[in-house]
Amino acid sequence: MRFADWRCLLRPGDWFVLLFAALLTAALFPLVWRGGGAGKAVVRANGEIVAEVGLNEPRSITVDGPLGITRIEIAPGRARVAADPSPRQYCVRQGWLTQANSIAICAPNRVSLALVGRNRAYDSLNY
Repeated sequence: MRFADWRCLLRPGDWFVLLFAALLTAALFPLVWRGGGAGKAVVRANGEIVAEVGLNEPRSITVDGPLGITRIEIAPGRARVAADPSPRQYCVRQGWLTQANSIAICAPNRVSLALVGRNRAYDSLNY
């Protein structure tokens, strides 16, 4: 059955309900799916926390891993993995992380960078 066949069955109240549902969904989307602003960066090596630094001033952190040195750059409000000895460079290609709960994982070198917000969000990994 085509949409034109269904359109004649809809009453004005049905259109109002559909429009209201669409507007409500559009209004709630940014409130529900945002990660929020990040407050600090957490750097881990081999599963252990190496550094927890605020995102308020620029700095550079070097972390030793099994493959070599990973360099992490911190800038006001954001952080990134600037250099890593891993072969495919996936964590470097992620670029700047700005939202809370964002993470860059350099799996071969066992180093990760995570941004943490003021309020920790729950997900399937830490539930």
